[in-house]
Amino acid sequence: MAPLAATATSAFPHDSAAAALLLLALLTITLGYLATCWLFPFVACRRCHGTGRRRAPFGRAFRLCSRCDGDGYRLRPGRLVLNYLRNLHDKGTR
Repeated sequence: MAPLAATATSAFPHDSAAAALLLLALLTITLGYLATCWLFPFVACRRCHGTGRRRAPFGRAFRLCSRCDGDGYRLRPGRLVLNYLRNLHDKGTR
């Protein structure tokens, strides 16, 4: 019977390919979200479901949504970040 020797073999020979595939998937998702933020910067308000109105706590009256100020739309979080970075760049290059 041959003695067992410690060898430097990898249990997962395709680790680098899996890491590259994961990196490619994350890059694709990130670029897709940034493109969505650039093309469609507004999204329907989650509180009022895009109507701009909220039912008053008592009775049947409606009030303007305080989150979207009655517009029914809000900026996407990614677009807020892009706007902040653009303003920061503009202030730094004056």
